[in-house]
Amino acid sequence: MIAATLMWSIAGVVTRHLEAARGFEVTFWRSAFNALALVVLLSWLRGPAVLWRSVREGGRMLWLSGLCWAVMFTAFMLALTMTTVANVLVTMSLTPLLTALMSRALLGHRLAWRTWVAIVVAGVGIGWMYGSQVSGGGARTLLGTLVALCVPVAAAVNWTLLHHVSRSPNDESDHGDMLPAVLIGALISSALTLPLCWPFAASPGDLRLLALLGVVQLAIPCLLAVRVSRVLSAPEISLLGLLEVVFGVAWAWLGAGEAPGSAVLGGGALVLGAMVFNEAWALRGRTSIGPATMETR
Repeated sequence: MIAATLMWSIAGVVTRHLEAARGFEVTFWRSAFNALALVVLLSWLRGPAVLWRSVREGGRMLWLSGLCWAVMFTAFMLALTMTTVANVLVTMSLTPLLTALMSRALLGHRLAWRTWVAIVVAGVGIGWMYGSQVSGGGARTLLGTLVALCVPVAAAVNWTLLHHVSRSPNDESDHGDMLPAVLIGALISSALTLPLCWPFAASPGDLRLLALLGVVQLAIPCLLAVRVSRVLSAPEISLLGLLEVVFGVAWAWLGAGEAPGSAVLGGGALVLGAMVFNEAWALRGRTSIGPATMETR
């Protein structure tokens, strides 16, 4: 899981070294290379016939999850072209709390007191970050952060959907293998952004970097994350996933000279602190009282 977060975290610094590709074209090429890599990898792992049968017969849940992946893929890269890497990654770190809130609203899960505390603290941190951008960051920077907010919202919907699927195994057409949803998301993202990025401006060097993102930063770590989910608990995965923020900000700082501002550091520290507190306490509760009496995340 640490290897997966390390690979996810290279998106910001790699994007900063693109020569000509911008905006929707960056999103298109990354999603297209991701889709190509997933076709190859999943066909190798399961066989092409099984893969495409899963896509055809997956049902509405698979396609809804694919739509969520498409929003995540598209909004993430667009946000990176509009605001700083630190702003995007810290905003994305809201995913665990938004997932908890959505599970409470849609699935009726009870939220523990620690989660409500974390929500308040994280809200203060995000307000600090957004407030600084309204006052001095410029309209484009604020818009980029708002676009980045689409990522944790879509992720929260996706994780809630997947949790519901795992708990409702009655309809086989809707509750089969959900891994092809990642491929569906990549195909939707590339198809939607293709008309918006014509004519292409990416240089050969840009294409190599975007292929690196599609294969190494998306396809491989997504497969790794699905694999380790059989071994690690959800709190462990969520807590380790926050390392992407730390790694990503460090890469952008060291590899592209993009030092985070004081508001991002301060607000981000509150957000990450709230996340770590919430997930670490959840993990402590799971290991100490066992699954029969644990609180719902």
